[in-house]
Formats: sequence, C-alpha cells, structure tokens
Amino acid sequence: MLSHQTSAEAELSRVVVLGATGFIASQLVQSLRSSQIPCRPVGSAEVDLVRCDAAQKLRQIVQPTDSIVVLSALTPEKGRDRATFLKNVSMIDNLCAVVADTPCSHIVYISSDSVYDGRVSEIDEQCCCESNDMYALSHIVREKLLADACQSTKVDLAIIRPSAVYGAGDTHNSYGPNRFMRTALAEGKITLFGQGEEERDHLYIGDLCKLIQLCLLHRSSGVLNAVSGTTLSFREVARRITDAIGREVVLETAPRRMPIVHRRFNTSAIKMAFPHFFSTPFHAGVKAALAELIGNS
Repeated sequence: MLSHQTSAEAELSRVVVLGATGFIASQLVQSLRSSQIPCRPVGSAEVDLVRCDAAQKLRQIVQPTDSIVVLSALTPEKGRDRATFLKNVSMIDNLCAVVADTPCSHIVYISSDSVYDGRVSEIDEQCCCESNDMYALSHIVREKLLADACQSTKVDLAIIRPSAVYGAGDTHNSYGPNRFMRTALAEGKITLFGQGEEERDHLYIGDLCKLIQLCLLHRSSGVLNAVSGTTLSFREVARRITDAIGREVVLETAPRRMPIVHRRFNTSAIKMAFPHFFSTPFHAGVKAALAELIGNS
C-alpha cells in the first residue's frame, strides 16, 4: 500500500531517471518532459551501475532535492543465471552507497510482479514475495537493499511492481502483446504456447508512466502493483490484436514449455492511492501501439 507525503500534486525539482535508454525509461522521460517536469536521464554509457566507479560518478549527478526513478536492470533475455543476478544486485548496492552519503528527496524503484510466489494466482500487495527464479530473486533482494538504505537515511521509497507492460517501444520482444503485434505485422502470424490458456494482466506503457509520475508528484512511499485489473488469456490477447489489425492473421501453436499458471491482480490499492486513475482498455492500448509500430516501419 502507498502513503503520500503530499496530499496535492507537488512541484518537482528534478527527476533523475536511471536506465534511461530502456523501454520504460525512454517513455517515462518523454512523459515527464511533456508535463514540463525537469528530468535528468542517466544511461549506462554515462554511468554503468555494475562498475566499481558507478557510485563515484553518480554522486556527481545526484542532488539533495532530486527524485530518482530506478529502471536500471538486466532483463530476463540477458540471462537468468547467477552472473546476471549478481550484476543486478551490484547495481543497487552501488546506488545504496550513494544514498548513504548523498541523500536525495525521493526514490521510486520499478520492480516486477515476478517477485510474487508463482503458486499464488490471486495477487495483492500483501502477498508473499518468494521465487526460485534468479531474475525475480534479484528484484526481491534489490527491493530489500533499497528499503534498508532509504530507512537509514530517511529517504521516501516507493516500490512499483508492474505486470507485463506492452507498447510500441518495447525492446525485449517478450511473449505476449509485444511479440504478437510484431509477428502479426511482419509475418502475418501469431504463435501461442499450447492453446494460449494462461491468463495474465497486461499494462499499457502510458499507464505505467502515469502511475510513476503520480508517485513522484505525491512523494509516495510503500508498495504498489501497477496493473490494469483486466485479466486476459494469451489466446484472447492474440484475437484482439488480430481484430485491431483488420486482416487475416494465422494463429499457430507450439509445444508448451511451462505449466499453465494464471495471475490475477486486486486493484484496490491503486484505487485507494489514485482514485482518478483509470487504466487504458486493452483494445485502445493495442490500437495506439499498432499505430506507432506501423508509423515507424
């Protein structure tokens, strides 16, 4: 659950965005600038958070009045092994060293819904965080490291755990809307694992950026699942994308690699924290993403 340090939207001094070249970060920077909120993107070319000199470089950037959004992470396609896990943890360990002696105003950490125990299908912010997956485990450890550092320095910390995020700028080509839209446009087909029975929550990138921005403006602290509240099977996702494209798209199937797992989210915390926030309906988000993909092709 979130608590707000300001009841009304406050004026932000500056937002430092770590991991600035990634899918979510690049969209967030664009959203902040559209709202005339000062921001300072920091990419790995400038500060590689894995390196031992990262803390020293970051100290030269961070100011006491800054809010920091943490989006630096090696995502699953980069590896789910021990080496990738340690790199992901090192990033946050270096950031914690900066927080310890160069406190900022506020930190918003973008985690993942993968932190929740995979055996739980009905999820809210109180559910147990437990996983044997190295990527999920890295987020659990990163959350705890940041929470400890922020508590010690009295820096407000918001942890946002998004469900699967989709949009035209996705760079990971993960299974689901992002991959389905690309293969439908480029190859005229969508490939489902099994019959595509698994049910998931899919969040439009613009909605995640809005929620991050709201957390910044209210200097929120606590935990929030960033979700749409609408659960769709992958087969239904494929069907809606096909309808939006408006031409024949072949649905193919491939052998299932994983057991069927459904994930549904309770949105009570979002409604309580931000009563005027409403997620983009899936058909509208897909339409916007497809228009951008077609326009960029």
